[in-house]
Amino acid sequence: MSKDMRRDFTDRADLIRYVGEQFPEAAARDGRVSPIRGGRRAAEVQLNRLETHRYATTRNFLNGSVSRLSPYIRYGVLNLAQVRDWVLARATPHQCEKFVNELGWRDYWQRLYLKLGQGIWEDREPYKTGYSPQHYQDTLPEDIQSGTTGLVCMDVFSQELKIQGYLHNHARMWLAAYLVHWRHLRWQTGAKWFLEHLIDGDPASNNLSWQWVASTFGAKPYFFNRENLERYTAGLYCRRCPLYGHCAFEGSYDDLAHNLFPRNESPTAQPGRKPKAKRR
Repeated sequence: MSKDMRRDFTDRADLIRYVGEQFPEAAARDGRVSPIRGGRRAAEVQLNRLETHRYATTRNFLNGSVSRLSPYIRYGVLNLAQVRDWVLARATPHQCEKFVNELGWRDYWQRLYLKLGQGIWEDREPYKTGYSPQHYQDTLPEDIQSGTTGLVCMDVFSQELKIQGYLHNHARMWLAAYLVHWRHLRWQTGAKWFLEHLIDGDPASNNLSWQWVASTFGAKPYFFNRENLERYTAGLYCRRCPLYGHCAFEGSYDDLAHNLFPRNESPTAQPGRKPKAKRR
């Protein structure tokens, strides 16, 4: 922040108004403000809500126990070591192993960013989808931006991204997979869209995760079927979707792989794991 910018405000509305005045082009493009509160006090409140004993078993469910600390880590309100030490002081190693492991992955993404710089915007490896980069389009489809695809899950995710400035990690993966593998969008275009709206939008974690979904930074493309989405959302979107039973995500993984990647030897879905770090 510039030394010339104000730091003291009467209330949050005053702060929002001031930021809009300082960045009029951004405000004109989208004046909505995320309800996520910033600052050290809000970060500590969120930290005290963390349930590491439930994290490992429920984190993939949209109503599971996730930390929601990423916005505070992104902007340095909390750092990884502080969060790690707080967790280790309050839970057994077994209870917090998975959560600390995820902190390690965030550190890994940052170290890769330090090494690659703007190279995180380039395909780290060839696509494993049977398609070349030229197959994927550069323009984000209008129905994605407006949340009018007709797929309730994807439309809700699109709206939450813009209104909340936050998406559960599993929702990010589903939305990214839909854009790359069903809509044939370049992962770079999707990554830019996420960074435009995500409060916790960190280029390293964001871009390299998009590449993992696309298969340019992983052994296989990540995709999903309706059964997977329905399971981890407790059917929240499927129950009210007019396309239920005949949507784009219906079928087994083998069937979807055959339809999505006909030029390839039917890749199976990426499991919910990140790529292994290469030893140096």
